[in-house]
Amino acid sequence: MEHNSRTSLTRRGLLRTATGVGLAAFGVGYGAASAAASVGATSRFDLSQPSYDLFRDKNLHSNRVQQSFAFDSVNKRLFVAAKRLDSPESAGDLCISQLDFAGNYVSYMHLNGFGHGVAFGVRPVGSTSNLWIETDANSNGYGTKLAFIGYNPGTTVDAASQGFGKFQPISGATEYTCSIDPVYNRMIVRYHKDGAKHIAVYDLADTDKGDFSSPVAMFTPPAIAGTPQGYTLYGSYMYFITGDGYSASNPDPGNTYITSININTGAIAQGPTLTKAGSTLVYREPEGLAIYRTDAGESRLFLGFASGDEGDRRSSIFYKNALV
Repeated sequence: MEHNSRTSLTRRGLLRTATGVGLAAFGVGYGAASAAASVGATSRFDLSQPSYDLFRDKNLHSNRVQQSFAFDSVNKRLFVAAKRLDSPESAGDLCISQLDFAGNYVSYMHLNGFGHGVAFGVRPVGSTSNLWIETDANSNGYGTKLAFIGYNPGTTVDAASQGFGKFQPISGATEYTCSIDPVYNRMIVRYHKDGAKHIAVYDLADTDKGDFSSPVAMFTPPAIAGTPQGYTLYGSYMYFITGDGYSASNPDPGNTYITSININTGAIAQGPTLTKAGSTLVYREPEGLAIYRTDAGESRLFLGFASGDEGDRRSSIFYKNALV
């Protein structure tokens, strides 16, 4: 585990960004993670049930293909990650667009050299939305650490900056992404090690302190055919989306599939299940999954798609709400 910036704690125990103190201040050890405990069984989303629109074809600050998205459920914000305009894939330069829940553009932040943007999470501290997102992109444009950084509209931050927290939760891992379950208060981390992708799940009570020493679940997910396009966590189940944009060889209804995986066993619970959400969209490439619970208490699994013509890509987001 690595931490190369100072963090102080708020009254809620969440990190704030500054510079100069290591994780020893939190009593966090270095090296291999401890043995994982069992996660209590929860309901899961029925992937065979219909999907509903949140919005379609909304503009982002960058008009490139969106990569993923995440919600701040406290401050009612939605953030969408895309590559920066005119930046090569290998650079790992991201543009984070803030939208409202109707898909209206609000603001942007540029994160240079951070990564590919496969998945990320948001943790609010008061009125500030803090991003848990990959950083320190390698030569392939994928992040080699996790960052905890406050969203600051209209600014640009370089990965080399020392002004935010950086973490390497798993000893020997080379790439990281993450997503947050705001209902059961856990973080799921996907990392590359020993030639394969693996999963670790943590309680937010620990990650809020920068502590990745006690995962509640660890497993290697089963092989799932198709192009990986994002993942998230809800309770005791991980959700994984695969697929490609529409093309002559991949016409409507496309090849977008969603799979649920039991994080206690690492076994598939349902799927891969074809989804036709947004089947009439132009282009329609699956890009990201996220969880949100409405003020009325309804849990939703959100599915993201890049849509629109090349050079004018848009964001389209749908959701499922049937639990079993």
